[in-house]
This record gives sequence, structure tokens and C-alpha cells, in this order.
Amino acid sequence: MIIIFTDDQGWGDLGCYGSPNIETPNIDQMAREGMRFTSFYAAPFCGPSRAQLMTGSYHARAGHSFNPGPGSPFGLHPDEITIAEVAKSVDYSTMHIGKWHLGDAAPLLPTYQGFDSFFGIPFSNDMWPYHPKMAPREKEDDLMKQMRERAAYTGYAGQGSYYPKGGGFPEPLPLMRNEEVIELNPDQTRLTTRYTEEALRFIETNKEQPFFLYLAHAMPHVPLFVSDKFKGKSARGLYGDVIMEIDWSCGEIMKKLEALDLDEDTIVVYTSDNGPWLGYGVDGGSAGPFRDGKSSTWEGGMRVPAIVRWPGTIPPNRRSDAISGNMDLLPTFADAAGAKLPTDRILDGRSLLPLLKGETTQAPRDYFHYFAGTRPGGAANYRGIRDQQWKLIVRTDKQGRVHPKELYDLGEDPSEKFDRMEQFPKVVERMITEAREFRTAFKDQRRPPGRVNGR
Repeated sequence: MIIIFTDDQGWGDLGCYGSPNIETPNIDQMAREGMRFTSFYAAPFCGPSRAQLMTGSYHARAGHSFNPGPGSPFGLHPDEITIAEVAKSVDYSTMHIGKWHLGDAAPLLPTYQGFDSFFGIPFSNDMWPYHPKMAPREKEDDLMKQMRERAAYTGYAGQGSYYPKGGGFPEPLPLMRNEEVIELNPDQTRLTTRYTEEALRFIETNKEQPFFLYLAHAMPHVPLFVSDKFKGKSARGLYGDVIMEIDWSCGEIMKKLEALDLDEDTIVVYTSDNGPWLGYGVDGGSAGPFRDGKSSTWEGGMRVPAIVRWPGTIPPNRRSDAISGNMDLLPTFADAAGAKLPTDRILDGRSLLPLLKGETTQAPRDYFHYFAGTRPGGAANYRGIRDQQWKLIVRTDKQGRVHPKELYDLGEDPSEKFDRMEQFPKVVERMITEAREFRTAFKDQRRPPGRVNGR
């Protein structure tokens, strides 16, 4: 199994999802050869989304509803059973390439969470001294000037303020191999290419045995970087160039699988960790028809592109609006690989295999629940619930009681423009009852985040 995970890519940033000006022929081909999901959910932020993917649980249930920065004592708890550990249980070779963002201390790194090897960065690519919110310094180098000029042109989150003294990201961005830092502030124009080359080597090395590859691109999270071979190639500007290079990367992986006759033995998933970071203007993506973007629980923040390809098993050129998400990938992989799921904890994910095979068109769940981020150890920030048609936005008072706030018909109104609370009181009653029952049970079912003492 290969999971290709992009960063901050919107629902509308691929040709097969309706982009008018970004060419993605290889990813579009994946969609024609497999299933394209239109109601596939991540989390609103980077770290929480990766926690869902790794654990098969809502990020709030796994205790990881936040983005740990450099040097943070927090991360994914070592007792969590990750998708990589499920793969190891059935003798798969495992590798993580790219962004981790589930803790940068040794006990929290990928090699402690089921991955045989790791090549990448432990957190976001903007967590470095060249962030535009870093306070100005004397004799800034050309890269810092370039970052400030680009951010001033596009606009950026927190524009008009600087990190307080001693704040921000003054330390260099580390590129790691396993647990060793091998470079500082790597040339980010080369990251997509280097990650792709690592992926191809891993596939070649493990062609005679089952493998699980998790390729988490740094892009298109800002700051955007692209290699010379794609610079200036897109009608969508720098953002489009970056997506075109990721599409090239997908094409190289597909060609490698075909050359090694591994096509029919390999599930390939393409998806994103959350919606587009709209605060960065033209360097942010598009949520297509959906409202808002990254950091929100509107559809644009959490509904993401998702394509699953498995020739010979998944019938080609299929589309599904079934409610699904990245937390379903762990049980789906376990189902396909014949691995056992953990029975000592609650998993919110459900196997998508019957849906992928065409054995059913039904969603694996009746309801999906929306959580926003919170601080480490904080209460779960419960925001809403949806079924196949309706989405109820809720608020939780200081006593933990859940109240209805807004109701949207996602069938007729996917952009969430028209509140239907007054017109459909019975729908509100049904959904708030379900939300309250779920929230009440959930309070006692949360697992703790990982924490490294002494940091």
C-alpha cells in the first residue's frame, strides 16, 4: 500500500476535481483507473489529520488535536497502534518519507511508531528561521528577503505582526534520515524530487515483498518551492507549478509499479491533510465549491480530494459520495492485508474495501463528527455532525452541554450558505440527539497524547 499525502491542498486543485487551470494528467489517470471520493474528510490542521491517518481514530480521541512545533514535548502517544504497526504485524516493510508532525523527540519519531525507516522533516516546512513573521534582522540573506517579498505579495496568516522576542522558529529546519539530522535548512526546491527518488528506491528494494509506503509531501504548504523543471509551467502560477510537480511525482510512482509488475498488488491512495490555507492568497489553494479552508470546520477546511487505485480489484472510473475519511485507511489496509485490528481501544475508522470493490455503494457510517483543534491535554473541541444529506453545526457550553446552532443541506447547498434550522426542526432534533449521545460517550473514551519528560 502507498499513501500519497499532500499538505494544505484544496478540494478544487486537481483536474479531476474541476480545477480550471492546473494540469494533473497523472492523478487524473489514477482517478480514471480507480475510485474518486467526493465526501472524504481529514481534520482542519496538519498534526490532527496525520493522527487520524495513523491511528484510525478521530484525532481528539487519540489525544492529538494540535500541531506540535519544534522542541515540543508533545506528539502521538507511543502506545497508539499506527497503520505502520498494523503493516508490521503481517510482515510488511514500512517507510515514511516527508512530513511527520506528530512529535520530533526520539520516542515520538516515525521509527518508534512502526516505520522501519524515515526520510523527511519532523514538522511543517515553514517552521524555520525564514518565516515571514520572524522579526527583521540586520543583514538578512537573499532567501529571507525572498520569503518576505513573496509573503508581502500574497498576504499571509498573521500579517502585520511579528513573533514575540524569543518566539517563532529561530532554529534551522532539520532534514532527517531515521533519527539523525543530515541537513539543516535543505533546499526546498529539491524536496519533491528527493522524496520521489527515495520512494522509487524503496519500491525497487522491496519489490519481492509486501510493503507500506507513506509519502507525505511538504507541498503545497507555504512557503512554496518548485524545481526548475516545473517553474513557470502552470497557468495557476507558483501554486499550480507545485501541484504539477506533485503530479509528476505520482506519475513516476505509477510507472515504477507498472515496470515492476506490481500494479495489481498495490493499493495507491492520494489525498490531502486539510483544506487550502486561504490566508496566503494566491499561494493558497482552492476549496472548490466549499466554504472556507484550513483551520475551519466548514466543508472547505476538512473535505479533501481522495483517490484510491488498485487495478484488478477496484473497478475503474468510479465516483463515490459516501461519507469517508483518512481514519478509514487503517482498517481498509488491515482488511485488504488480512491483518488484525486492535481490540483494546475504540477505532472510528471503517473499512472501505466493500465500497472500493463495488460490493456496496453505502457509506461505512451513518454519521461523521467534526472536531476543531485544541491545546495539548485540552477538552475535545466538538463542532458538528453530518449524515449523508444534513450538517448540524453545534456549540458546547461551559457545562459541556451541546446545543444546535446552524443546519445546512449539503446536498442542495454544499457551500453552506443557507441555514435551515427553522425549516427542519425534526432534522435538528434527530441530529442533536445523536450528537449529544456521541459527545457524552466520547468524554470518557479519549486517549492521552504522547509527552516526553524534560522537554
